[in-house]
Amino acid sequence: MTAIVIVKPTPIDMEKLSRYSQAAAPTLAKHGGEFLLKGALDPLFGESAFSKGSAIAFPDKEAALAWYHSEEYQALLPLRTEAMECEFQLIA
Repeated sequence: MTAIVIVKPTPIDMEKLSRYSQAAAPTLAKHGGEFLLKGALDPLFGESAFSKGSAIAFPDKEAALAWYHSEEYQALLPLRTEAMECEFQLIA
């Protein structure tokens, strides 16, 4: 069953965010991940600390977890922390 990773970012440093995004994209493909959408969040109910969001689809939960915990992606976490405040959530 398809698994979705929901990302809610607040950019801190746009130059570092660009570098992070360029480096992270190839790590997704290796695990069958692809962006479904990116854009502004429009809350229908409740409040959110984030104004943007994206959804990344993976073939299944195992593929999503393999991507997130891969050495290649984990190596990007320091850059991610400098680039944005964020939440990553898995729906599977």
